[in-house]
Parts: sequence; C-alpha cells; structure tokens
Amino acid sequence: MRKWYFPLALLGLGGLGMLVLTERGRKGLRWVYENASRAPESLLGWNETAQRELDKIQTALNRVAESLQAVRQG
Repeated sequence: MRKWYFPLALLGLGGLGMLVLTERGRKGLRWVYENASRAPESLLGWNETAQRELDKIQTALNRVAESLQAVRQG
C-alpha cells in the first residue's frame, strides 16, 4: 500500500491544480462559494424528509413485530 501513496498524492494534487487553474474549475468553485449559503436550509429539508421516512419505517417494523408476537402467542 505504501508504494501507492506517492502516485495517489500526485493524482490528488493534479486534480486540485486542474480545479484551480482551469476556467471550468474556477467556475465550479465560484458556484460552490455562491451557493454554500443555501446549503444549511437544503440539508435541514433533507434531514426532515429522511426523519419522516425513518419514522414510517419504524412504524412498519413495529407492526411486523406485533404480528409476529400474535402468531407466536396464538
């Protein structure tokens, strides 16, 4: 694994260089900088949606567990 550290480091540095030195890379960085202020609201919205889905899954699992207990007892 150690023999791969240097080539991977060069690849990473080359990628960063392409990001900073090309016009397309600078446009991408500019877009990220300009839209970073909206990230917290977007993440909060995604978090709420994910929490609702997890609650639905938990409810479904509780129903399955109740059904299995009823079958075992019956």
